[in-house]
Amino acid sequence: MPRLYLPLEFLILFVALPVSLRYAPWRIPPLPVLWAATAFCLSILLRDPTFDRSQLWNPAPLRGELANILLLFGLSAAALAAGTCLFARPMLFAFVRATPGFWALVMLLYPVLSVYPQGLIYRAFLMHRYQPLFHAHAGSPLLIILASAAAFSLMHLIFRNPLAIVLTFLGGLLFAYRYQQTGSLFVSSFEHALYGCFLFTIGLGRYFYARSL
Repeated sequence: MPRLYLPLEFLILFVALPVSLRYAPWRIPPLPVLWAATAFCLSILLRDPTFDRSQLWNPAPLRGELANILLLFGLSAAALAAGTCLFARPMLFAFVRATPGFWALVMLLYPVLSVYPQGLIYRAFLMHRYQPLFHAHAGSPLLIILASAAAFSLMHLIFRNPLAIVLTFLGGLLFAYRYQQTGSLFVSSFEHALYGCFLFTIGLGRYFYARSL
């Protein structure tokens, strides 16, 4: 039987907190909140004897998954580029053209400072700690994958636009599925970084950037 406090904890961390940040009367920088949440979640995981710490990195499965990851990314990138050309052509590569140095810095730091912390919270932590809530009766990983994607999407309320919500829910499904299949936060974060860096490059990063708040 799931521990009784887990549903309340889940609602506080993954519903109440992002909603509070979205509707706070002042703007709160998202990265410090993300890093603090990462430290909190990591401390819980490291104290949990049932958690397999190797999942926090574990790059070995990438070799077997790389072809599928790149094929799906190529198809998705083509669709996103076409959509940007059709509906937001002035934004196409605007970030790269306007500030190439800052774009290069984002490409280097975004996977480390943003992608991996998000993966630790919304994949490693959420899918391990709340597995009893979503897995106990279903006998399938589908519900925990949906919960991970929904929580990941809801966190992006802080960027105050529907595109961020929709894209992160779809991405969240993919990244949670990849983590569940491989047991590798490295592989899931690698895939997440591909999409995130592409969105910044193509010009859609403004929908996921703190200055857009």
